[in-house]
Amino acid sequence: MSVKDYAKTDAGSDRKHNILGMSFAEVAERLAEPGQDTVLIPMGSTEKHGAHIPLGTDSYVTMEVVYRAAEAVDVMHTPLQPFGYSPHHMGRHEEGAGTITLRAETYRRVLHDVARSLIYHGVKKIIFVSHHGSNTKPIDELMRQLRYHTGAYISFYKTPTEREANVVQHHFDNPPEETPGWHSSELETACLMATADNLVHMDRAVDDRAHAPAYMGPEFSKIDGVGTVKFRGSENIWVPMEHHEYSDTATIGNPFRATKEKGLAMFDSMAEHLAAYVEEVRKFEVGEINSDYPERA
Repeated sequence: MSVKDYAKTDAGSDRKHNILGMSFAEVAERLAEPGQDTVLIPMGSTEKHGAHIPLGTDSYVTMEVVYRAAEAVDVMHTPLQPFGYSPHHMGRHEEGAGTITLRAETYRRVLHDVARSLIYHGVKKIIFVSHHGSNTKPIDELMRQLRYHTGAYISFYKTPTEREANVVQHHFDNPPEETPGWHSSELETACLMATADNLVHMDRAVDDRAHAPAYMGPEFSKIDGVGTVKFRGSENIWVPMEHHEYSDTATIGNPFRATKEKGLAMFDSMAEHLAAYVEEVRKFEVGEINSDYPERA
């Protein structure tokens, strides 16, 4: 990670957005400005992807979108939390997949403590941001606790991906059956080409699809990475599956339609969408905040 990642500024200015590169005085001054009580918290992951892109794919995409949105609308953000909720990406025992996962309770505690720390300093609106879909699975209870205990505005923004990729849909060349927004497919490969091209190795890429776990037999099918299987035309059955049980190569889709130019265009669209959301959040009226954090130790 380079220096600019810690103290990233707008071109031609000394306006910082990553609090990791700001002094306490700079943070205090910023919080005293109108509209600066909103903070982005990027939540990444370190998990098995297709052999052609890195374990940190979701982290790279998350941070690129956050950097761009923060500069576009002048909002502060925290440094990236590189580990997420990824138990299904661990792979087989001693296979060496490299995934690092936090247990759900650990993950919730991290989100809680980061948010409460920021609220203690005067932040009134928290936006967690992540490209990793499974980071949204354990969070409802935690987000409600934060809201009920503090009165702050709490939300979780998942960058456009997987089945909810409407913001970047017009950039896809993959047809729907090639699941362009899914794991290691067109979207993620293009975005990595745009932000970390030296980490992409297309000679290792494969065009692959999801399937129901083999033990289920021919009566079940699966089209993508959602935690459900299809049975008799209905997709109402949720099963705690391991990723390698329904994806042989950790790739769901066709990555070969990806280009750097397409990834840059996707980042433009994603960042514009997040920036527009931040602008709307700034308009929200938030009542009295219980900002103290006596249980911080």
